Amino acid sequence: MAVKTDIEIAREARKKPILEIGAKLGIPSEHLLPYGHDKAKIGQDFIKSLEGRPSGKLILVTAINPTPAGEGKTTTTVGLGDGLNRIGKKAVVCIREASLGPNFGMKGGAAGGGYAQVVPMEEMNLHFTGDFHAITAAHNLLSAMIDNHIYWGNSLEIDERRIVWRRVMDMNDRALRDIVVSLGGISNGFPRQTGFDITVASEVMAILCLSRDLADLEKRLGDIVVAYTRDKTPIYCRDLKADGAMTVLLKDAMQPNLVQTLENNPAFVHGGPFANIAHGCNSVIATATALKLGDYVVTEAGFGADLGAEKFFDIKCRKAGLKPSVAVIVATVRAMKMNGGVAKADLGTENVDAVKKGCPNLGRHIGNVKGFGVPVVVAINHFFSDTDAEVAAVKAYVAQQGAEAILCRHWANGSAGIEELAHKVVALAEGGSASFAPLYPDEMPLFQKIETIARRIYHADEVLADKSIRDQLKTWEAAGYGHLPICMAKTQYSFTTDPNLRGAPTGHSVPVREVRLSAGAGFIVVICGEIMTMPGLPKVPSAEVIRLNGDGNVEGLF
Repeated sequence: MAVKTDIEIAREARKKPILEIGAKLGIPSEHLLPYGHDKAKIGQDFIKSLEGRPSGKLILVTAINPTPAGEGKTTTTVGLGDGLNRIGKKAVVCIREASLGPNFGMKGGAAGGGYAQVVPMEEMNLHFTGDFHAITAAHNLLSAMIDNHIYWGNSLEIDERRIVWRRVMDMNDRALRDIVVSLGGISNGFPRQTGFDITVASEVMAILCLSRDLADLEKRLGDIVVAYTRDKTPIYCRDLKADGAMTVLLKDAMQPNLVQTLENNPAFVHGGPFANIAHGCNSVIATATALKLGDYVVTEAGFGADLGAEKFFDIKCRKAGLKPSVAVIVATVRAMKMNGGVAKADLGTENVDAVKKGCPNLGRHIGNVKGFGVPVVVAINHFFSDTDAEVAAVKAYVAQQGAEAILCRHWANGSAGIEELAHKVVALAEGGSASFAPLYPDEMPLFQKIETIARRIYHADEVLADKSIRDQLKTWEAAGYGHLPICMAKTQYSFTTDPNLRGAPTGHSVPVREVRLSAGAGFIVVICGEIMTMPGLPKVPSAEVIRLNGDGNVEGLF
């Protein structure tokens, strides 16, 4: 029997009108701004009216380091939300929006898969409600106003060599990483070197995802450091008077998007910073709103727990005052075999020894997440090729780590295939054993925070950083930014900065190439190894197979 593709399954969904989905959460129709019949934005006035309500339980779904075999973290997030609803709990799914760059590159979409998806899948993976376009426009408005200010006399005395605000676009385009602008003569301004980042790496994206409301958004935008004068005095976005217009562009984008799962359960899809180059979580306003409307909120953090979960705990939870009740770590038998040295082409063959050899990667993540004081359960995302012996090997290993691994068949069976995990999550959440605490205190020096993450999460021996980087961190501390958390920009494929080094390596070093101050978002970005804030397309990008068929439907999205 032929297996249906994700997009075929999504197209067959029996969606309910979005006003009906909102009614399940008690959202009156007048507080929903529909975008067609199957998606809507939630009004700010309604969100403000929820402030006095108690919050539900927050469940984080994270994963092992991603492999080419695929782990299915979003699929598990959606499946668990459906599973909790199936067993009688009022649950809401909260995930990020998809970026066009990886959709047309190699990563694929961000709506789940199989029979555990959020719909409308095609629109979510393309333009959706225009949030990313608004973020791109707001970011580049500030870029344009910087160069315009310099052109018209530069009264702020910006040192053109010290402009730190680049441009962005929501596409993978390596040719734009380093460019020269304003060529062509006097009328075009003063030539200077700059470049583009991908929109999901924009500080504006991070700000939108961490802001509580529009007033907080405007203040944070104003706090952005865009450049320095010759005497190294910072120039802020508000100095250029750009924060007001940027807020106007982001007014609608700030409102969370409501959609539904294949089983007609509510899902908030809002914001989308990458986890390898940004903080990797959906918006605070979406998560906080969902917690007021549901008994359980299932959210995810990008890539493996070494990146996404660490930033979820140390940045998002710290800044928003959130306290997760349970963490679910997603793993697959196939990924364990890849970590155990098996080639992708051989993953369909039973290899219990390779599974056992690859399990230490999972064990490292279990120990790391437990270190934050959050109870852990492992979800084994089932593939048809998994054998009983391989699954048993993973379960036995996880038991040795003091946790439980549960086989989940939500990809093939929807909520019916994940009931056992749903019951376990409820038991852990209601057990009240969570004693969440971030990895480091606010007052710890910045470089020591970097070392703490490298040693405790990556299990590195040392952090390598030039004197200029250490001096820059000390300068920011002297300027009042020493309390900020750290946002590590590192490869997602390994605990190290070498993407090819799988498993649970020790004895390695973490080289820091650059540090960036995100004063508006409220964190320091630490760029490690060869990580790029503007990705490139692979040799054969997904864009080559994405097309409209004869019926006018999209093909090739996954």
